[in-house]
Amino acid sequence: MGIEGPFWRAIAVYRVASLVYAAVLLAQNRGYEHPAAGWTVIGVMTLWTAGTAWAYAVPALRRWPLLGLDLLITLGCLLASPYVEGARQSEPGTLPVPATWIAGPVLAWAVHGGRRAGAVAAAAVAGGDLWLRLRAPGVPLQVNGAVLLFLAGVVVGHVARLARQAEERMQRAVEMEAAQRERERLARDIHDSVLQVLALVQRRGQRLGGEAAELGRLAGEQEAALRQLVAGPAAGGHPSGLTDLRSPLLRLAGPGVTVSTPATPVLLTAEAAREVTAAVKAALDNVRAHCGEGARAWVLAEEGEEEGKSVVTVSVRDDGPGMPAGRLAEARAEGRLGVAESIRGRIARLGGHATVTAVPGQGTEIELTLPTRP
Repeated sequence: MGIEGPFWRAIAVYRVASLVYAAVLLAQNRGYEHPAAGWTVIGVMTLWTAGTAWAYAVPALRRWPLLGLDLLITLGCLLASPYVEGARQSEPGTLPVPATWIAGPVLAWAVHGGRRAGAVAAAAVAGGDLWLRLRAPGVPLQVNGAVLLFLAGVVVGHVARLARQAEERMQRAVEMEAAQRERERLARDIHDSVLQVLALVQRRGQRLGGEAAELGRLAGEQEAALRQLVAGPAAGGHPSGLTDLRSPLLRLAGPGVTVSTPATPVLLTAEAAREVTAAVKAALDNVRAHCGEGARAWVLAEEGEEEGKSVVTVSVRDDGPGMPAGRLAEARAEGRLGVAESIRGRIARLGGHATVTAVPGQGTEIELTLPTRP
């Protein structure tokens, strides 16, 4: 992935710098007891440094065979130190011939495989380093190098894994944004053409009656389906785990029912979206039961603020005969709890409220308001 490129370049720079450091140490110590062998090790390190700088720059070559070979060559150079240094290996402060170059494969394993892979490579290299120190008589055992190798492997692996995850999330966000822009563009074009034609066919068919009414009904169903298609992803399909209220509401559209929703998702918990949809269904059932066959209903969902809190408001309005004052109280007294429980009760349990406005001869409007985080 693109985010890994800087990590591999940094490892290449580290290898070159540590190679120069190892060569300087060998020169300062005049090649130890076996200069030819020492410079041969430096030559192998030089060739492998150049090879890995090229190989790790090619994403297709960043595989476990190359990483395993990298670790083996590094261990070979490390374990050649006793022969090169001879008796001088026991002198205080003497480093192995590769010196800090041995951390190269640890960093490579960490970038490629994460924390665990970095720790495994660190264990292998640190084991070789500790074995050399145990073989040196009279030299106190020092574990500083092993500890630093483990820290480098774990920390670099963790950072590399976080960087990959951040890149993946960024890529998903870019794709979602592009998809949303395209969806909004299609929604505008469809709304300006197809949806308006379908709505016109539905209205004209209802007025003409007969076979034209059936054609209008079919046009209304296709309009509702098309509105749902361009509205966005299905309910529950959001990374946040929330549900887009628009999808279940748009499924309620049909002949005589028009549903309008915002262009952006209206996100609620799954339970809240389910209860709001059920309340709207109950309201539409009341329209069909009490307002007659020709009555129309309009459902409008929107987001806003109420008393400084973010809320979602869904209103259901019809063009029926309305209700006389006190009708809801009479229905409750008669044990008919459709509005009281199916609508008001559901919204109240979510921490919201429902208001009913009815004017005789002018229809009824039910407004459901609830917080976005019930």
